[in-house]
Amino acid sequence: MRIRFSVRRVSFLLPNPTPNWRIPVKSFTTQLSLLQDAPLSFRFFSSSSTSPSSSNPNQYSFTVSYLINSCGLTPQSAQSASQKLHLVTPERPDSVLALLRNYGITDTQLPKLLRVYPTLLLADPEKTLLPKLEFFYSKAFTRADLGSILSSCPMILSRSLDHQIIPCYDFLKSILHLDKRVVSAFKRSPRIFLEDVNKYVVPKITALQEIGVPESSVVFLITHYSNVVQVKHDKFHEIVKEVMEMGFDPLKMVFIKAIHVLAGMSKPTWEHKMEVYRRWGLSNHEIMLLFRAFPICMSLSEKKIMSTMDFLVNKMGWKLTAITRVPSTLSYSLEKRIIPRCSVAKVLILKGLVKKDMGLGTFLRFTEKKFLDRFVIKYENHIPQLLNLYKGEVGILELGFASAEICGVEQL
Repeated sequence: MRIRFSVRRVSFLLPNPTPNWRIPVKSFTTQLSLLQDAPLSFRFFSSSSTSPSSSNPNQYSFTVSYLINSCGLTPQSAQSASQKLHLVTPERPDSVLALLRNYGITDTQLPKLLRVYPTLLLADPEKTLLPKLEFFYSKAFTRADLGSILSSCPMILSRSLDHQIIPCYDFLKSILHLDKRVVSAFKRSPRIFLEDVNKYVVPKITALQEIGVPESSVVFLITHYSNVVQVKHDKFHEIVKEVMEMGFDPLKMVFIKAIHVLAGMSKPTWEHKMEVYRRWGLSNHEIMLLFRAFPICMSLSEKKIMSTMDFLVNKMGWKLTAITRVPSTLSYSLEKRIIPRCSVAKVLILKGLVKKDMGLGTFLRFTEKKFLDRFVIKYENHIPQLLNLYKGEVGILELGFASAEICGVEQL
């Protein structure tokens, strides 16, 4: 009989023992100590390969050099990747790179992909990679889509086409019905193709259906917020229960939006956002009304909330009720939409050209063309510099209005 002692991945074979056989403790401990002090490349190796730095420095240098010069990795990233990858010749990796580039991977995306999955360079380009890439390309994915998706989640290419990728795609297609919706879901959360959908996704869909969530809402959830169905089961059920208790109606789309917001937010972050809104004089009840009307308001950053409220309340003189009546106002770009449009709206109100009670939503929801036609071009004869105001080339004060006037118009 032979006794094998394993320490980490290095094995010691001891001779056949006799009845009085004992391990020479001092000798064994000394050898183990020497072994643990040895270089990492000596201590850890597999039975099928040896460390390139100890057995073949040229091979090791070639791997690092190839990753830097042909793949665009930094020296540090190349050194790290070379611990998982031993290249001997350039033929195979050259073929892999050519295929990836042909299917949309750019030179900027390539390093991101190979930092995560360096052994992809050893894959068979024709038998393993090409069928997967052709499958995606046949399903309405553009090369730009593939480049973006694979660079953000390269391990998709490690999955079996027949046993993982195609079944997952077919499942999503059965729910979403259209290839473009599957593409949209995949682009937003590529990791869904790494999951066992029957284990992680189906139970969540079933739970939503049991409380009356309509098919259209389920389709919206997976198309736009596919990351939500990847959270742990317990957390998902807690979120759904909490949204129900907040008074959201499962039959309405806003129910799904609330789930999405809470799924991406910790309790401390939620409390912090509540505090940010309280700074502006809103009660907890008013904040919850805001959330029920427009759940995304709680996903906005503190900086975005504070800067938008400061402009609307302090600089433009709008009352809180005018803002809470149209909570989506908070999500618009301050520089590109809110400031230019509200500046125009304020001047038109001061001039008496539009009604004082015209809400913020009237100005902010229109498309660019509609807003220009209805509120700028229409009144240029009355206010020649209105377009310049909209473009930010002049301010309201430069049009002859006093600051007291600007903040003195009440909004009902």
